[in-house]
Amino acid sequence: MKDPIILQRKDKLSISQESYWKDLLYRAVKIGTELEVAPDKGCDRPTFEDAVRNALSPSGSLEQLGPNGVLDVSPEHCGIEIRIIGRQPHFDALLKQYTTIMDVVRRERARPRSTCGLHFHILTPGLAEPVPEIILANLWNLTRRYAPELKYLTSCGESREALCRHRQYNSHLEMIRHSPSLESMSEIQQVLKKSRIVPEHQNFFNLEHLGFMRDGDVLPFHVEFRFPDADISALSVTAKTFLFLTLLLKSVDLSHYGLIHVGKVAPWKRKMELLNLLSNNDGNLATSDTAGISDEIIEELRQGCHEMLDLLVPTFDYLDAIAPYQILEVLAESPISLMRCVGKDWDQIDMWLNAHLPKVSELEMDQIDYRLMQHIELVEWSGQASKETWQWYAARELYIPPQDLECRLEKLRSLRGLRWDARRGTMVFGN
Repeated sequence: MKDPIILQRKDKLSISQESYWKDLLYRAVKIGTELEVAPDKGCDRPTFEDAVRNALSPSGSLEQLGPNGVLDVSPEHCGIEIRIIGRQPHFDALLKQYTTIMDVVRRERARPRSTCGLHFHILTPGLAEPVPEIILANLWNLTRRYAPELKYLTSCGESREALCRHRQYNSHLEMIRHSPSLESMSEIQQVLKKSRIVPEHQNFFNLEHLGFMRDGDVLPFHVEFRFPDADISALSVTAKTFLFLTLLLKSVDLSHYGLIHVGKVAPWKRKMELLNLLSNNDGNLATSDTAGISDEIIEELRQGCHEMLDLLVPTFDYLDAIAPYQILEVLAESPISLMRCVGKDWDQIDMWLNAHLPKVSELEMDQIDYRLMQHIELVEWSGQASKETWQWYAARELYIPPQDLECRLEKLRSLRGLRWDARRGTMVFGN
């Protein structure tokens, strides 16, 4: 992070509190989306809506994931809105779910027009204790500090003059004015609630669903990122889900030190200039007028995105989330908007993103490998004096040479992680 400024606060988290809240939120957080899309030209909305609803089989209940994880499909000003139930982010599971949903949406010839958005809801259903206010304050300031980069990275327009939709339904005008260094997050929420500049639910970072305790801590914890444009690439949406999760968990890490500041005066003014260039109401129909975004500004935004992702790398490592990080690095260089500007359709966008996924070679496993795994899993060969003694014992039990055993153990290290447990005198799996 360039020129970081950390403001000291009395409520900063201790090391044990930081560890507790990072682990708890990772376990408790669910991230759901609202995807808005329009019907194809010539197709009436009710027919389109019925076709999508029938294909996705919404569960109608937040307690039931259903076959596709969809809550409901309903009319929206731009066409329809698909509400996708929040779940704990797991890359493979999310990608499979969003691939199914996007296959339906594309088959029905849906269009993500400039009137359409993609809203990410970060929820903590069932959380029985309030979240320390400083975590929310750091998430608020991280979002403010990287607002231009976040808007650029999630842009999905079709031309350089209209890289993203207009500001009206995801406005930053109030967000940039209010700092938790001067106001409590509860006070900021009240300002947003009463604002005549931006309707409360149309804020870039929407706080309307939050509840606050008397001491300022947060329960329920439910925030909404409204700024991403409508996106019908499963890989892109899955990666962006992890982006918002890592921003939250990074906010916990920062809360051990204090409150992250948006930055020095001149860089902060430049951030606001970039944000206004990207997100305004001056374009045709429902687009922002981004004609002023030159190649030099694009490069500036790219560098800002890489700075943000560099800051989040340890959190991606904590989540063992290499794949979404790689996709976000690609989107930092060329968001979906720029891909569409050069003529790529959604299938070509998916192919391009898929080509940048880390290649994981399939491990060939035979019966001896499975027997070895089972013995380790069930701790059957414990009580050995050393790692070397254990390996000689295992090789004898499996009737294989020690060199062969070492190769098989290396395979299991890459698959499950292995470590020597001296107390129990055996090898154990690390994950």
